Amino acid sequence: MTDSPYRFFDVDVVRAQHITPAMIRVTFTGADLSGMATAGLDQRVKIFLPHPGQDAPVMPDTSSGDDLEWYAAWCDLDPSVRGIMRTYTTRELRRDPDELIIDFAVHSPAPSPADGPATSWARTARPGSRIGVLAPVEEENSAYDFRLPDDTDWLLLAADESALPAVANILETLPAGLPTRVWIEVHDLADRQELPTKADAEIHWLTRVGTTPDAIRGTDLPEGTPYAWIAGESATVKAVRRHLVGERGHDRKRVSFSGYWRKGTTTDQLIDSGEAA
Repeated sequence: MTDSPYRFFDVDVVRAQHITPAMIRVTFTGADLSGMATAGLDQRVKIFLPHPGQDAPVMPDTSSGDDLEWYAAWCDLDPSVRGIMRTYTTRELRRDPDELIIDFAVHSPAPSPADGPATSWARTARPGSRIGVLAPVEEENSAYDFRLPDDTDWLLLAADESALPAVANILETLPAGLPTRVWIEVHDLADRQELPTKADAEIHWLTRVGTTPDAIRGTDLPEGTPYAWIAGESATVKAVRRHLVGERGHDRKRVSFSGYWRKGTTTDQLIDSGEAA
C-alpha cells in the first residue's frame, strides 16, 4: 500500500451563480478543505454527484490509500447508486475561508433534453447541496498539464468552454508582456468573460464548434520559441496539434494537449470503455 497524492473530500455548496448565460460558478466549502492542494493552473479534479433523490453521492471505500484502488472500488458499486463521476478544472482554491470554486459550462442558458448529469446538477445547485471531490493533497501532482518553460518567447492557448476556467487561470498568472495568442470557442458571444492578464494577449472568441484549427491556420504567429496549451473537444484539439507540429514545425514536446470531451460520445460511454479513469 502506498500513500496517495489524492483523497476524497465531502463538500457543500455555499453559493451558485451564473457568470455568463452558459457558465455557472459554484463555490464549495468543507470541513477538510484545508488539506486540499493545487499547483496547476489547469488542475483537474474528479467530482461525484448524487443521483436524483439522493441527498449525497454514494462514495467508494478509500481506506486502502492506494492511487487506483478508489477507481476499482467505485466501479464495483451499482451504477444506479454510485456517485456520478465527472472531471472538472479547479477555477480557484481559496483560503481564509477555505473554499473550492468550480465553473460549470452548461452550453445553453435554458434546460435542455441534451443536458447531462453535471449540467442538470449545476442548474439546480443550492446552498447545502452535497457532492464528493477527489483532489490532490500535494501541490505537485500528475493531474495538470500547463507547465510554461522558462525559455518561452510566446504562448498559444486554444480552448472551448469546457477549458475556459483553465484559460482564465493561466492568463491571470502570466508574466507581464509575454506575447500570447488565445482562441476560445463559446456557445454565444454573450458567454465571453473578462480575462484579466498582464501578458500581451490577443484573445479571439469563436462561436462555431471546431473552427479553431482554421482560425489559427490563417493567422501570422509570433517569432521565437513557442509553448502551446490546447484543451477542449478531442478532435479539435488533435487538429490544432497536427497543425502546429506538422505544418508550423513546432517542437511536439512544447505542445501540451488534452481532450476534455469527445463529440458524439457521452462521458458515461468513455467511463465504460475505461478512458475516463
